[in-house]
Amino acid sequence: MSERDDEEREFDLKWADGAEQKEPSARARLLAARWKENPPGPVPFRADPEHVGSRRRSSWVSTAVVLGCVAAVIVLLGYINFRAPY
Repeated sequence: MSERDDEEREFDLKWADGAEQKEPSARARLLAARWKENPPGPVPFRADPEHVGSRRRSSWVSTAVVLGCVAAVIVLLGYINFRAPY
């Protein structure tokens, strides 16, 4: 085969996108067959509040914890740098 034949047979995305019929994926076929006999029930977009396992912290507490950790790291790095002999 020549190089010219390879170029003519090269897969073209425009040609593939223009196909009249597209076969669904194996997962889509599996779900369609499963849902034909047993359709899925409605699912809420977000979880119900009663399903939340633990009580959430308020935003200011989380902010204080993060800022406290950042300050502790800065102090620790400053202390290490201060004690380092030159």
